[in-house]
Amino acid sequence: MSFSDKQLQCFDCGNTFTFTAGEQEFFATKGFSNDPKRCPECRSARKGRQGSGAGTGGGGSRSSRRPMFQAVCSACGTDTEVPFEPREGRPVYCSSCYTSVKTR
Repeated sequence: MSFSDKQLQCFDCGNTFTFTAGEQEFFATKGFSNDPKRCPECRSARKGRQGSGAGTGGGGSRSSRRPMFQAVCSACGTDTEVPFEPREGRPVYCSSCYTSVKTR
């Protein structure tokens, strides 16, 4: 497939940027079917705000990006925080009880 440079408008800043033929080829090898919506500067700024996720060079811990919910451990009764909203009828465990329940 043949690619040629495209001029696109950034969704965030409105500036025009070039989506090069090389970038298009790279996107195609990764299986991406949509053109980028943001210019390289806005993409970089957005990644910086969100953190880079899992792996090395992360930008923040998981707990700083995820809401935590208060709960009472179903096994030992201590107050704990969990990264999901507890539901009625479903057990919730503190980290030490979860480890022991998980290994059973």
